[in-house]
Amino acid sequence: MAHASVGDGPPRGPPVPQSLACIPLHLIFSTKHREPSIAPAWADRLYEYAGGVARDHGCRLLAAGGVPDHVHLLVSLGREMAVADLLRVVKAGTSRWVRETFHDAGGFAWQTGYGAFAVSFSQLGAVRQYIATQADRHRTVSFQDELRRFLRKHEVAFDERYVWD
Repeated sequence: MAHASVGDGPPRGPPVPQSLACIPLHLIFSTKHREPSIAPAWADRLYEYAGGVARDHGCRLLAAGGVPDHVHLLVSLGREMAVADLLRVVKAGTSRWVRETFHDAGGFAWQTGYGAFAVSFSQLGAVRQYIATQADRHRTVSFQDELRRFLRKHEVAFDERYVWD
């Protein structure tokens, strides 16, 4: 009797349903105490590394940018990943990578918290543009003011005493 190998012929039995998702998120977080510790010389490599961490966890980095004291990531969340878990692995992985790769950044760390905001698929282009123009924006707007605006715009209740670390 011949045995069929994987991939021979059509699948047998009922089709297996798939779980599919398209969950774009705009993630914002700062360095510890908003220290300007992201060097422009390696910022793009940091974003690439963050994208690799996201990809390793079933997510996709769509855009990244920032300034020396904070980053913005536009991410398509994977169907099996919770927001808090993604932020935990991205922040842990990138901070470890920075400390191991750039020895003069030995004390590099991220703030404990973050902002996560849902993005409509139709607004992906606008968010990409917003992230790409961070350097221009932060000539006149601080990270704190920017995050406050996001929180108010998205009607997120917050207490100033616990937002910054």
